[in-house]
Amino acid sequence: MVDKCEFKPGLAEAINDHDMHRLLDYFTEDAIFVSPAGVAEGREQIAWLFEQFFKGFPDLCLTVWYRATGTDNHMMVEWTGTGTHTGPFLLPDGQELEATGRRITLRGTCASFVENGKVVTHREYFDQLELYTQLGLHLSKDDPAPA
Repeated sequence: MVDKCEFKPGLAEAINDHDMHRLLDYFTEDAIFVSPAGVAEGREQIAWLFEQFFKGFPDLCLTVWYRATGTDNHMMVEWTGTGTHTGPFLLPDGQELEATGRRITLRGTCASFVENGKVVTHREYFDQLELYTQLGLHLSKDDPAPA
């Protein structure tokens, strides 16, 4: 039986330790991870997604500051992520943003759906524009997206 009050903080701790083995142990082999950064299916793709963040932000740290308590399932939390962009970070267009040295503070929330003690589906929500703005990127009406 999963300790619902400790599950998500434990996952956050594995992320903060950048312990990929322990992090992936929270997920089933065929888990689905949905986030603004993309959809990952299976542990291999989930690992790749986290590796992109760990490379770009080697000091990435999540702080869980709210857990849903009005439900039987405490698998929904809100968090704040902080880090310093000191490594290459993959952008949605496939280019890498070289280190800017900028600090980020990103707020988000996530919901995990757990069966037999493992995450089968995880949905992560954060504002990509907030992240990219803090990294010094901006939208430009003079540079429209390709049709």
